[in-house]
Formats: sequence, C-alpha cells, structure tokens
Amino acid sequence: MRRLIYFLIGCLLCLFCGCATTSKVIMRDDPLIGTLVKAKTGKPVLFDDLMETLVHSDVIYLSEKHDNPMHHAIQHRVIQALIDRGHAPIIGFEFFSYQDTPLLLNLLDAEKKAHSPKMEKAVEQRIRKKLGWDKQSDTMWGYYWHLIRFAVENDLPAAGLDLSATQKRRITRKGLDDLSPIELQQLFSTKLSNSAYESYMKSVFVSVHCGMDHGRMTERLYGTWMMRNDRMALSVIELFNAVQTKDRDTAGRQTGPVVIIIGAGHTEYGLGVLDRVHHLNPSLTQTNLAMTEIEREPADLAQYLTPLSLEGFEPVPPADFLWFTQRVSYEDPCEKFKSALEKMKKHKKK
Repeated sequence: MRRLIYFLIGCLLCLFCGCATTSKVIMRDDPLIGTLVKAKTGKPVLFDDLMETLVHSDVIYLSEKHDNPMHHAIQHRVIQALIDRGHAPIIGFEFFSYQDTPLLLNLLDAEKKAHSPKMEKAVEQRIRKKLGWDKQSDTMWGYYWHLIRFAVENDLPAAGLDLSATQKRRITRKGLDDLSPIELQQLFSTKLSNSAYESYMKSVFVSVHCGMDHGRMTERLYGTWMMRNDRMALSVIELFNAVQTKDRDTAGRQTGPVVIIIGAGHTEYGLGVLDRVHHLNPSLTQTNLAMTEIEREPADLAQYLTPLSLEGFEPVPPADFLWFTQRVSYEDPCEKFKSALEKMKKHKKK
C-alpha cells in the first residue's frame, strides 16, 4: 500500500510541476483572453504601457504555466521588446539549476559558431542530456530550447536559478532534518519563516494532490518548496549584481534588466521568490507579469484580482499585471485518480 501511495503522490506531483504533456485543448470563448490588466486598478493596459514599466524595473518575472505555449510566446515578445528598446536582459530560468549555468553558457558559446543543421542538432542533444532533460517530453524541452536559442541569437546571457534535481529529490525524500551536515552546508536559507504562509502553501499542496494530505510528505514538499524559493531568490540577487558590473554590453546596449522565467506559483501575491528577493535587497524594483489561464468556468475579472489575506503580509493581487490566455486543458487532472484516492483516504481512516 505504501508503494501505491508514493506512486500516486509522484504522479500528482508531476502534474503540479507541469511536467505532464499537453492534452488536447477544448476551447472556450472568454472576453478576457488576450487582455492585459494592471491588477491595482483592474483596468486594461496597452503593451507599450506595460513595457514602460518593465524597462524601469530591476527584475521582471514572466510568470508562466509551464506547459502553455501561449505563455512562452508572450515571454518571447516581452524579451524582444526589451531588446528593441536598447536593452540586453539577463535571462534566468527556474527550470535549470544554478549549477547548470556553466552548461547554459557553454551552449551559448557553441551556438554562436557556424554549424551544419546536423551539428546543431547534435549540440542540442548533448546539452539536453547534460541538463537532465533527455527524459522530459520533446514538447516541454522545446519551449525552453526556443528561449535559449533566442538568447543565443541576441547575444544575451542566461543562467539557471534553482536547486539541482538531486537536491530537490533528497529534501523531498528525507526532509531537511535528516539531511547530512554536508548537504545542509550547500543549501542557502534566508531564515524567513511565517506560519500563515506555511499553512497556506500546505493547503495548496493538498489541493493539487486532489485533497490527499499525506502529512509527512506534505511537510517535506513544503521544505523543498522553501529551499527552492530561497535558492532562486539568491540567484536573482547574483544576476542583478552581475548586471551592475557594467552599464553597456559590447553592442552598446544597456545591460539588464534581469528577466526571470518562472512558474506562477513561486511569485503569486508577491510571495515565494519575490518577498525573499526583497528581504535580501529591499532597494530592488520588482515587477511580476503573470500569464494567467482563464478558469474552467466563466469568472468575473474581480475574481482573478482578489487579494490573498495572510497574517504578516499586506493583501495584494496575484501579480502586478495579468495577461489572460486560453487554457491548455479543461480536464480535471484529479478525475483519473479519483477512485484510487478514495481508497487511500479510507485506508488512512482505519
């Protein structure tokens, strides 16, 4: 029974992390699709108005749902607009670890050289394997490969932000308290702690896992979540500090801002990575653009902009700007696990 529990939790965690392949889209018309909204006012804004804010930001978060191609298209458009305005942004990726940064830079160097199509494909496959993406779907890899190639073509530096896959697995499997001193030494912690946020995130994990609260695993997931946010916040600070080392690149472009490609869960309501970056450097100007899928059922704009009220935090909307898009899928991911989860719940009650 224990193997079944961990298998199902693993499958559901995969869904949570966005590593499931894109399902067939069942379209629903919604007037919000394509609308860009400033959250504080609830009013639509033009793309040029958005860019006027972004070019004056130190750090820009392009918060995505990982498997939505429209979100990656918007990221491409925003980065291109920064380039068109004379900037050379540094791009940070959640989906790669900070330890992967030399591999990404090697790729950038390799791709600058003239290669035959066959050689380019070989370079891509070699780097993909070294980054640990050879077992991920071609579709998911393609989204980030496209952005990496875009960085290459525009001579933009790129870096990983997150913990390594092995570090994440170790924390989730053993818990922070059972890690070795050597492992703990390699982790960065802001020491920030808030019981209200902890309770909120654990409720999110339970919801994502279709209502199944496996206490010890939920605790470990939260520990992994916090360590990831702390590491990514430190990575953001390190990238910003790198921007400050010179004002112009070799092409005469203004270096920066830092552009972060990241899942929306790490940035919602100014929490996760954002409040940790603020803790590390309160003077930084951060702007969060959240690409937002419409809900399964029609909803008013006000429902999307409802602030989160947590003790110890100022109630704020989910992001500074919301850009609404079509959903990837209208299927309930919990439906296929419903019967198995019911059996698991009954087993826990015994």
